[in-house]
Amino acid sequence: MRAYTPGEQPTDRSVIKLNTNENPYPPSPRVREVLAGFDLDLLRRYPDPMARRLRARVAELHGCAIEQVFAGNGSDEILALCTRAFIPAGGTVGYFDPSYSLYPVLADIQEAGKRPVSLPESFAWTMPEGYSASLFFLACPNAPTGMRYPKADIRAFCERFAGVVVIDEAYADFAEENCMGLALALPNVLVMRTVSKSYSLAGLRVGYVVGAVSLIEAICKIKDSYNEDAVAQAVALAALSDVEYMRANVARIQATRRRLAGALAAMGHFVHPSESNFLWVRPNGIEARALYEALKARGILIRFFEGPRTGNHVRITVGTDAEVDALLAALRELGLDRAPRRSP
Repeated sequence: MRAYTPGEQPTDRSVIKLNTNENPYPPSPRVREVLAGFDLDLLRRYPDPMARRLRARVAELHGCAIEQVFAGNGSDEILALCTRAFIPAGGTVGYFDPSYSLYPVLADIQEAGKRPVSLPESFAWTMPEGYSASLFFLACPNAPTGMRYPKADIRAFCERFAGVVVIDEAYADFAEENCMGLALALPNVLVMRTVSKSYSLAGLRVGYVVGAVSLIEAICKIKDSYNEDAVAQAVALAALSDVEYMRANVARIQATRRRLAGALAAMGHFVHPSESNFLWVRPNGIEARALYEALKARGILIRFFEGPRTGNHVRITVGTDAEVDALLAALRELGLDRAPRRSP
């Protein structure tokens, strides 16, 4: 099997990181307060194995019962637990292609069959008639494309799908709408969120999932005994208690996203519609790999994915305005700011 390949994490702080969809702004000031005042005596004790205060806050945010919430060591742990809980021996896992590249890795670990659904050239929603699998991972907005699928199409798919659907909403706070309501309405749907992106806590490793009590109980049965450490629980609770701060940061990123998308399009690069904190771009006048390497040589990291479906695109995280300005300046230096000539 092939392992998941994370994005590059340079040690040089001067490198402009636009490759791993991290939030360019710091987390809520409440996070600093919690860390500064954290009771070190708590570190000699085991943490709450069920993260009850954190789950209660999530339940309050989404208008559900605490029994409908599970907190995990990042969304990736939740995805792994779902493959163990909801794929029987000889079962299968489905996902879009392209999508989050961890999904097929988790299927291989579980020795499950893989049923990818190839997206069209536009990367828009598609689902074959009669499609089936034991478990389906549905990233919305999708990664690496950043595109959001119509909620009506998602609901119709979930209602006719016999297995469990995990709607991976890592980027939902940057989108115009989300599918959390489906987790509260349908018995086979889980909606997963993370504090890594919109809450600026990628280094903390906390995610959560909401759904029917029976599904949450199944996940709880197979989790690690103490999967959420005491520091993570306290910090995530502080961040989730300051939604206004998060939304202000999201609004800044959305504004910069619009500006960056417009500037790239004006240069002649094709930018897919995005409702995430990144852009999926087909470069103009240069191959995607060559662009990645040219920018890396200038101290700017973007993400390039090998493969026939993804190899002619790059993914660019929306950074600060200053970081975006540096990226656009580098493109001009490379002579990539000229729109293609129109046919007469």
